[in-house]
Amino acid sequence: MRFTLEYTDRNARACVLETGRGVVRTPSFMPVGTIGTVKAMSPDELKEIGAEIILCNTYHLFLRPGHEIVRSLGGIHAFMNWDRPVLTDSGGFQIYSLSALRKIGDDGVHFKSHLDGSMHFLGPKEAMAIQQALGSDIAMVLDDCTPYPVSYEHASGSLSRTIRWAEQCRELQTEGQALFGIVQGSLFEDLRKKSAEELIRIGFDGYAAGGLSVGEPKEDMHRMISFTAPLLPPDKPRYLMGIGDLGDVLQAVDAGFDMFDCVMPTRNARNGTLFTSQGRISIKREEFRADRRPLDPECECYTCRNFSRGYLRHLFLSKEILSMRLNTIHNLSFYLQFFRNMRESIEKGTFIDFRSRWNPIFQ
Repeated sequence: MRFTLEYTDRNARACVLETGRGVVRTPSFMPVGTIGTVKAMSPDELKEIGAEIILCNTYHLFLRPGHEIVRSLGGIHAFMNWDRPVLTDSGGFQIYSLSALRKIGDDGVHFKSHLDGSMHFLGPKEAMAIQQALGSDIAMVLDDCTPYPVSYEHASGSLSRTIRWAEQCRELQTEGQALFGIVQGSLFEDLRKKSAEELIRIGFDGYAAGGLSVGEPKEDMHRMISFTAPLLPPDKPRYLMGIGDLGDVLQAVDAGFDMFDCVMPTRNARNGTLFTSQGRISIKREEFRADRRPLDPECECYTCRNFSRGYLRHLFLSKEILSMRLNTIHNLSFYLQFFRNMRESIEKGTFIDFRSRWNPIFQ
């Protein structure tokens, strides 16, 4: 993996990340393909709207269909017919958020499957073995995601565990798969700083910030975003995990983060909330019943080129499958175009103007 910093506008960065399966231009949004599919989208449709990289989930693919099944079917790229880069997360957040029963020890986590209640174990060795079997281009270390609120003592102990696991994951890294470390430390600046320093000492291909957007006040999240980004090496990609609200993204890009993922555009699409140049629209509202206008006159996606707001409302209220597809095509198209326009503003040195335009809409 090669990473090149091409343009800066204050702290905002326009970079290029090169992998054996393709180039990723940052700032970059990674559509979430949890179980090997971005919901309601085919791989060809993702390419048509400009997706350069997607995220798949280690925890979910481990439980179903199983990483050895994916390996036997050619790895995650052949499995889902996607020939561009894939990043896999390690499963730490899903164990934290989905498992009703988990027991964390120094060697890993015993947890109950959210699917059938069966018990499983995931440690650094297992997390790396699963991601290597999947064959992702970028793997993530296993981390202990701290909840909110949390005591300093809890956060400190959790961070020590995360650092030990990161060291073990680094020792298990194989050639051909990049590996990112994950900064933890909750809302404690000294712990975040210690986490970044220890990860840099170990040495990774990229660095991520985790443990945010877990219930903390937004002003605290923004404070930690702005505090953490400058701690990370300027010559490596910086990934802010699980945050996709566009107001938060603007804050994070302004701080110096490069890569983002979130289920927000796809989940909101299925629930009838659509992102437009005028802000969010709830397509179920009565005012759209006979509305002939496209969803967003500034958008050139397939949905906006071909269908009216009235039709999209009708499909949604009728619970038609096509509603989920058209809404998702639009939301992901809007997100990916937003990121392309944001990169262009960094190249031109007009990111502040870009942020000033969009902040009132998505703050």
